Amino acid sequence: MKKPDCTLVATLVAKPEKRSELLDILLSQVAPSRAEAGCVNYDFHCDKEDPNVFVFYENWVNREALDRHLKEPHLQQLMTKRDELLAKPIDLRFVDMLSELAE
Repeated sequence: MKKPDCTLVATLVAKPEKRSELLDILLSQVAPSRAEAGCVNYDFHCDKEDPNVFVFYENWVNREALDRHLKEPHLQQLMTKRDELLAKPIDLRFVDMLSELAE
């Protein structure tokens, strides 16, 4: 594969008092998400200056694979608790990859 057809950068900001709980939920999503059909890579990050800011960098073979991912049971814990855990709505940014995919 030269380039994935769907790249997403998702940013989540925890309520400070809920950071630990959100971190546990987000960490638990990594392995099952990487195992999904259509996942090229699924990388989880934390902002160096604000530990309450988490970022996912995701590449999917196409938008349909991402749409299936968003319905997976392992994401539902976050979705049902997002108002309790997040300081603001999830920021989803779709970007086009201009370089070839690193090997």
